Amino acid sequence: MTSKQRITQGKNLMNGYVTSTDDSSTQVNAAEIQHDHLGMVEKTKNSEKITNDPKATTGYGIVPFVSAVVATKGLRNLDPNSATSGSFFGANLSSVSNGKKSMETRHRKSKQPISVSQMNDLLLQSIDSSHSSRPRRYSARDRELLSAKQDIENAHISRKTPALYASVYRNSSKFKKSYEMMEQILKVYIYKEGLKPIFHQPMLRGIYASEGWFMKLIEGNKKFVVRDPRRAHLFYLPFSSNMLRTALYGQDFQHFQDLQKYLGDYVELIAGKYSFWNRTGGADHFFVACHDWALKLTKHLRSCLRVLCNANAAKDFKIGKDTTLPVTYIRFAEAPLENLGGKPPSERNFLAFFAGGMHGYLRPILLQYWQNKEPDMKIFGPMPRDIEGKRTYREHMKSSKYCICARGYEVHTPRVVEAIYYECVPVIISDNYVPPFFEVLNWEAFAVFVQEKDIPNLRNILLSIPEEKYLEMHSRAKLVQPHFLWHKKPVKYDLFHMILHSVWYNRVLHIKTR
Repeated sequence: MTSKQRITQGKNLMNGYVTSTDDSSTQVNAAEIQHDHLGMVEKTKNSEKITNDPKATTGYGIVPFVSAVVATKGLRNLDPNSATSGSFFGANLSSVSNGKKSMETRHRKSKQPISVSQMNDLLLQSIDSSHSSRPRRYSARDRELLSAKQDIENAHISRKTPALYASVYRNSSKFKKSYEMMEQILKVYIYKEGLKPIFHQPMLRGIYASEGWFMKLIEGNKKFVVRDPRRAHLFYLPFSSNMLRTALYGQDFQHFQDLQKYLGDYVELIAGKYSFWNRTGGADHFFVACHDWALKLTKHLRSCLRVLCNANAAKDFKIGKDTTLPVTYIRFAEAPLENLGGKPPSERNFLAFFAGGMHGYLRPILLQYWQNKEPDMKIFGPMPRDIEGKRTYREHMKSSKYCICARGYEVHTPRVVEAIYYECVPVIISDNYVPPFFEVLNWEAFAVFVQEKDIPNLRNILLSIPEEKYLEMHSRAKLVQPHFLWHKKPVKYDLFHMILHSVWYNRVLHIKTR
């Protein structure tokens, strides 16, 4: 199929619309799986070179195997002291023969990373200087948002909030007030334009499942969703960033700009049919996208409220306007809450744990420094993809004090949420990554941030954390866990509501006064 034919096909998919949706969702295929602790990578021409053979059959279909830098033949004992060490693949790190030198060279060439404290400053600055354009005239909905903004900013500090609970939020009183206002006021309109599978067809399994779960739950919601767009405060663009590439171009993808143009044409379609986009310049429109390319794909939609997994503050992610979508790897759509929880702190015998494919530049360096170096540092390459390998991965997370969340090809990783699921304190090693719900959560209360250049000192950094401080972070990680859980029927403060709240919150705080 030629590029011109693909564009024509894409326009045909775009110009239709659906009047209702069902509960069907696409099945995960080889192009959609990318859970790297099992050694799976996505086959793309923009990612680093990968080995596509041998291929392995799983419950999800034919899956490309592991990165070229990972040894796939033969198992070896990585840690003689570990009862489960024989279950791991060894990692071939010949491509990083001098980890320290390659790290220093990379950091000399790269810009200084944005620290968490600098992100905090950027968040405050974004509130003071709104990204959104002032509407030509204020509608009744705009006036409701302005009133809500005043109520949220004037929220009284509650003396009844437990200190431990309050510490996980930037401002617990403001968050509680904002959430209450959202439940009372917010209305969302979902554009009907666009045909499946790119639009209105959620994917509920795999590495990009977050965008699908939100789509499914918002399209089935009766509390927030309205049929009359004149009643809406927010407008949802119901496309899948993953299916945009997979369905329209398949594995013969050639022109990245065509995907951007496709989304641009969709916006032109709804802007020509409705008045709402042009009234605010798209400032009250939002979408939810988890594909690695979504940040770049939506470059021309930066006026929208973007909910993205690839939240890179050094690129095009705008702190305070955009919000971070948690990466939640879902294996079974019928049981999204499977295997939660972990051992109590006193029974967590490992200091730190990591296992994963050698995606990107950072993970080989992590293994170069820490694989088989210390008995309390369980740092491995990818694990086997069988049931035992998955169980061993979970048990290591549940038995470790700290779980290493090292970036892959991009800044995001499912380990951040997995660590919270298994009550393991996340250690985020991903320069410029803005963690989920950054506008309301105080991440430094329950997670550790380590700059990439400090990997050689990782163990000392973790050992320097007082036991009392660790216990506080562990307790707080358990407290925020409900915010990262999907429910087939959404419940208060769960992941669905937190995503919606962040969009609402950023819109309300950035709406311009007269």
